[in-house]
Amino acid sequence: MSTFIIAEAGANHDRDFKQAIALIDIAKQAGADACKFQTYSSETLYSKNVPDFAGYKNINQLIKDIELPREWQRDLKQYCDEIGIEFMSTPFDEKAVDELVGLGVKRLKIAGFESTDFRFVEMVASAKLPLIISLGIGFRDNYLDKLLNITSKYTDDVTLLHCNNAYPTPMADSNLKTITALVADGRFKVGLSDHTLTSLTPALAVMLGAKVVEKHFTLDKRLPGPDHPFALEPKELEQMVWNIRQAEMTLKYKNVEYSKSEESFTKARRSVIAKCDIKKGELFTLNNISTKRPFLEGCISATDFDSILGTVAVEDYCYDDFIKP
Repeated sequence: MSTFIIAEAGANHDRDFKQAIALIDIAKQAGADACKFQTYSSETLYSKNVPDFAGYKNINQLIKDIELPREWQRDLKQYCDEIGIEFMSTPFDEKAVDELVGLGVKRLKIAGFESTDFRFVEMVASAKLPLIISLGIGFRDNYLDKLLNITSKYTDDVTLLHCNNAYPTPMADSNLKTITALVADGRFKVGLSDHTLTSLTPALAVMLGAKVVEKHFTLDKRLPGPDHPFALEPKELEQMVWNIRQAEMTLKYKNVEYSKSEESFTKARRSVIAKCDIKKGELFTLNNISTKRPFLEGCISATDFDSILGTVAVEDYCYDDFIKP
């Protein structure tokens, strides 16, 4: 199964409908499977009493300035359907869940900051759609059973994304071996919600077993808005998708003696050769035979060197002749 790649537009539409459409086009051009937005409102996301944190001031106004106009959602989904890319949006309140289900989305996403709010998880899971959940900040191993007990009441199609909720995430904090541990659990699909600044990290995650990758992207990192600086630009998004597809191609077992690409190189192996002139009837010993390239059909492979030591030459050989069976 190929990796499901979610190009995360998030809030990078900047409340410009044409920009939102351009983001969908970029996701499609890059080869992503889905283009995802976020559906929230400042009134339902933060308390009016929220303090400033993480360098952000007046959070409520910030959210108000970047929230997705909900009347866009139907048109955005219709456009995605027309060009052949899946429309997704992360809901952050009950109304958003109802709106997205009403639009006919194929799956719902729960963000990393919300994955420890089990009340909210149950609200989203009750839509009975496949779920993708980021295991973000504050998530603990002992929460896992509780989370799965909730989701299992509504769906058996659950994907958990390893996630670090720093924006951006330093490479040293990406902790990708967590993916290996999640894969070993076996009760769910596993992926990565990546906030590092490189297009390489998702491909590394795929090598460790990730089946879903989510990554923020933008038209231009220099645009105003909180999510542009850590997002990939269009060419970087294309590179990320290419990296992932290349990684997928490497994840195979070799089940033949030669791969197709090796077939023209088989002669580069070694054969058993005469180190000196050998007369018919002489014993083959370490003193008179050795190995050299190439390997030719009808000759003795270097692999079988030990098996002919002590046997008798049935013909004469000159220096560098190939020893025959």
